[in-house]
Amino acid sequence: MDAAAITTQIEDLLKAHAALMAKEPPYSTAEQVELIVRMEAAIERLAPGSSRYVQEAETFRRDQPRPRGLRLTGVLKALKEDVTAGWLKTVEELVHADTFSDLLEQARELNSKRYKDAAAVIAGTVLESHLRLLCDKNSIPTTLSAGKHKTADSMNSELAKGGVYNQLQQKQVTAWLSIRNAAAHGKYGEYTGADVVSLISGVEQFIINNPA
Repeated sequence: MDAAAITTQIEDLLKAHAALMAKEPPYSTAEQVELIVRMEAAIERLAPGSSRYVQEAETFRRDQPRPRGLRLTGVLKALKEDVTAGWLKTVEELVHADTFSDLLEQARELNSKRYKDAAAVIAGTVLESHLRLLCDKNSIPTTLSAGKHKTADSMNSELAKGGVYNQLQQKQVTAWLSIRNAAAHGKYGEYTGADVVSLISGVEQFIINNPA
């Protein structure tokens, strides 16, 4: 989910809270409880799992069992401001992005020198590694019951089912993985250097849009 979608959801909840507070005749307890549940769910859904936003919301829930909408609006406003400013990326995410950026630059250089097959393998490996990190971030298992690693296609499917990204993006990832698989299995005639250019730039943007 991108920053615009997150801020839109938060703004909708803040507007709903303001409308409830201004309602005449006075709002009912049921209405306030319903909105608080939505606000708490949004914080859990939109903020990083161990972040201060989630911790604060949990503190309010524990210390103030009665309706606590005003305090939650403070958490949501802080979350919105930080999302807008781009401050939610963790140090770990930045390190991953930097490492993958270096590898993709190597792939780009190889492809420019007509080593499209090696470039496709590198870019595809970056993509699979990032899918695994996305699964870890979203508590999606990356191994089967027997301990074997899940395939990139399987992780891609589960990430889409989990709402980490949409089905259109899932199909695009599948297309990128098909290029990687062709390169890894010696089917070099199934893709071109131009396809590898698209693969590299696409994976690069995918990592930016879906940090892990």
